[in-house]
Amino acid sequence: MALPKVATLIADRLNSAGIKWMATGSIAAMSYGEYRVTNDVDVVLVLSERDIEKLVAAFPLAEFYCPPEDVIRTEAAREEHGHFNLIHHETGFKADVYIAGKDALTSWALRQRQPVRLEESVIWLAPPEYVIIGKLEFYREGGSEKHLRDIRGMLAVTDVDRALLEKEIAQRGLADVWRKLI
Repeated sequence: MALPKVATLIADRLNSAGIKWMATGSIAAMSYGEYRVTNDVDVVLVLSERDIEKLVAAFPLAEFYCPPEDVIRTEAAREEHGHFNLIHHETGFKADVYIAGKDALTSWALRQRQPVRLEESVIWLAPPEYVIIGKLEFYREGGSEKHLRDIRGMLAVTDVDRALLEKEIAQRGLADVWRKLI
């Protein structure tokens, strides 16, 4: 598996802050499938009120764009779809940060996340089934073929729980996209 070293810019700071998180999206898809170029990482994190100060401290404004605490609080308070970005000034590497809501699949994925070492760093990866569901949803929303390529690459080399996938695909109304993929 080849992961971009630049992903550790985000991983090391989240780990040091003690915030529970997992990488999903293209970074995780690369781990379970084929490498491709990306300049961001999608991160799902559990963010309590007491974690917000730790998060802001972990991403100092001299090195990163990090939203103000009140913006992060607003996003964390959303029932679902809380989101913000972190951007490393020097490299332009971006983290799309999604706040974990009450979704059962996200809760399951956070319990099943796996640590992967990249030199001295640890990147927590979402399970492949979670990544596939997310990529199907992103494809449905935007139509980008890269999501389908990522899924095909994952399915070619990674064992997945097909029963779990089929259940989630049906519940989320993704059957048409799934049929197109396979």
